[in-house]
Amino acid sequence: MANIKSAKKRILVNKTKADRNKAIKSSVKTAVKKVYAAIEAKDQEAAKTALTAATSALGKATQKGVYHKNTSARKISRMTLAVNKMA
Repeated sequence: MANIKSAKKRILVNKTKADRNKAIKSSVKTAVKKVYAAIEAKDQEAAKTALTAATSALGKATQKGVYHKNTSARKISRMTLAVNKMA
């Protein structure tokens, strides 16, 4: 355990940020799973609405620095391609 006051604060701040990032990543993963679940069920309307929600969640996570912009762009691209292949 750290003895210096600033090091103790750093530990607390890092834990807070890690918890925030974990919550954001979890919500993004859930949104992405909903898209692929709708694709599996062959429900095009549900897939499109889930895609919109997942794209929004990924964009917000990228703005907050949780995901790299290329990572989110790749995920969005793959999901969009999968939804468009249903048509």
